[in-house]
Amino acid sequence: MSDLTDPKVLSALGAQRRELTPEASGAFLEFSRKVFGDGALDSKTKQIIAVAVAHATQCQWCIRSHTKAALRAGATPAELMEAVWVTAEMRAGGAYAHSGVMLDAINEAAGPARGPVQGERMT
Repeated sequence: MSDLTDPKVLSALGAQRRELTPEASGAFLEFSRKVFGDGALDSKTKQIIAVAVAHATQCQWCIRSHTKAALRAGATPAELMEAVWVTAEMRAGGAYAHSGVMLDAINEAAGPARGPVQGERMT
């Protein structure tokens, strides 16, 4: 297996991807350029968002590349770290919010006559 953290390996794989599907690769590159260009949001803000999303999706290559792009666009290390903290809160918040599904299943298992279960062991 190749070392997918090696820039030379990644470059070779990128070249292979472009060779195998030049039209799709070109279209994706153009799409990316348009998405990250200035619009209603400036490119710095978009790159900070990308760093946060990359942490949520846990893509190490995206974290690296968008961090560098954000820094080039003028983002500060403090701004990037705050974006990561927002990501962490949102991921934790998702677990908290989805606990409602678990609680609903517990209450269903308890039966309609009993209502919400408070601090008792279910068997």
